Amino acid sequence: MVLKIVNKSNNKLPEYETELSAGMDVRAFIENPINLKPLERTLVKTGLYVELEKGFEIQVRPRSGLALKKGITVLNSPGTIDADYRGEIGIILINLSKENFIINSGDRIAQLVVCKYEQPIIKLSDSLGETKRGKKGFGSTGVN
Repeated sequence: MVLKIVNKSNNKLPEYETELSAGMDVRAFIENPINLKPLERTLVKTGLYVELEKGFEIQVRPRSGLALKKGITVLNSPGTIDADYRGEIGIILINLSKENFIINSGDRIAQLVVCKYEQPIIKLSDSLGETKRGKKGFGSTGVN
């Protein structure tokens, strides 16, 4: 699988921080720092444009360190970048902490995970197969 990237930022390309990382860090590309206030959300541009092969998507996920240490996360997590999208990648961040958070150009703000997917044939049916769980929903398989 080849991921084509056009980089209109002055940041380096997204990269995997370790050999076995699933996600590659993506950086902010903004003219001025963004002061993200508590419970505020914003779209952060990256200067990156991608071309994926058919059958692949990019999932936009939070960086665990930012989430734990600063309360910053990706609002629509995971976000999806479809194979036919050619616009600039933007990351929707939200501040769930009680303190302002400053985003500077070049800051690592999220991670991108390339995933393979299939589009199933959708078939209308009058019934579904039986399972032990059946219609039992949230929490029905146990708390722990």
